[in-house]
Amino acid sequence: MRIPAHAVCTAIREDIVSGVFEPGARLTEELLARRYGVSRVPVREALRTLESEGFVTTRRHAGACVAEPTEQEAADLLELRLLLEPLAAARAARRRTEGHLKVLRGLVRLGQERARRGQGEDLRSLGGWFHETLAQASGSPGLIALLTQMRHKVAWMYAVEAPARPVDSWAEHGAIVDAVARGDAERARALTAVHAERAAGAHRLRVRTSQHAVNMSSGPH
Repeated sequence: MRIPAHAVCTAIREDIVSGVFEPGARLTEELLARRYGVSRVPVREALRTLESEGFVTTRRHAGACVAEPTEQEAADLLELRLLLEPLAAARAARRRTEGHLKVLRGLVRLGQERARRGQGEDLRSLGGWFHETLAQASGSPGLIALLTQMRHKVAWMYAVEAPARPVDSWAEHGAIVDAVARGDAERARALTAVHAERAAGAHRLRVRTSQHAVNMSSGPH
């Protein structure tokens, strides 16, 4: 059975994000084909996709390698997310379905309950599902794809500290859902912007950044 390239792509991406393949590491087709038990054809296609996403770069004489993002690129990623997440929330207020609302409210109930009990180990995954569902509710395929890609890259580049007051963080999630449910696009946008700004402050650069960058010291860190 031929394993599709998108499945190989997902596996390689997950190994890059989790640190199995470190920044700068070579990614030979032979090694990857052996690791995932596939032929070199889907590996080649997967590497092309990952290069377009910014996880992989091709070097002369070395071939495909895990990218080494600069500090500026990492900072730009967070800045872009600060712009796109509020946009997704505003669109969700106009386009969400009852199904989206049901899932969002269920996640908020679970998150608030876990936060009150101090069950922090569940909150990270619940938060991820919340923001993924909010993006899906925007009804914008291009925006959804961008935010999904960004979520993978942020998880790769940054370690995220747990919020000091998780109950407050989940209260913000609840307020966003209330605005989306009422169809109040501007309030959904404003609340999400404040929430995203606060969350950005908890991100700490994790990956080894490139030493060959020209503008490493410029821009916000």
